[in-house]
Amino acid sequence: MPRKTGEAMIAQNKKARHDYHIGDTFEAGLVLTGTEVKSLRKGRATLVDAYATIDGGEAWLINANIPEYEFGSWRGSHAARRTRKLLLHKKEIAKMARELEGAATTLIPLSLYFKDGYAKVEIAVATGKKDWDKRQTIREREADREAQRAMAHRNRYRR
Repeated sequence: MPRKTGEAMIAQNKKARHDYHIGDTFEAGLVLTGTEVKSLRKGRATLVDAYATIDGGEAWLINANIPEYEFGSWRGSHAARRTRKLLLHKKEIAKMARELEGAATTLIPLSLYFKDGYAKVEIAVATGKKDWDKRQTIREREADREAQRAMAHRNRYRR
């Protein structure tokens, strides 16, 4: 049977881009059980409260919610919010560890997807935004939308 190619998005953490300044991003593999993979293939996962950490030279994804597979047996079931190991190169883990030594930085998952049949998670080194940063981002986004509307209106009625 030929392997599927390309990417298929499972879940995104949209709130992360609103709440954090995103720094370097990394693509990591996940160590999963069979029922977790089946649950992901059905598109059932959330990354809202998830974060990553580095402990003992290994990276871990904590609090990611992958619900139990409904057709799995009692032996193959898994805990929905268990800690999952991230598969990264040693150099990437060392770089993340150096960046986490800075003040107020954290590792957050941005998206969860399948790439060439393998489950991957995109994690980023991020710093938290203040309230005024969030308001500024909203203001900039609204100004861009207004400019796009004005240009579209101008181009539409220019003839």
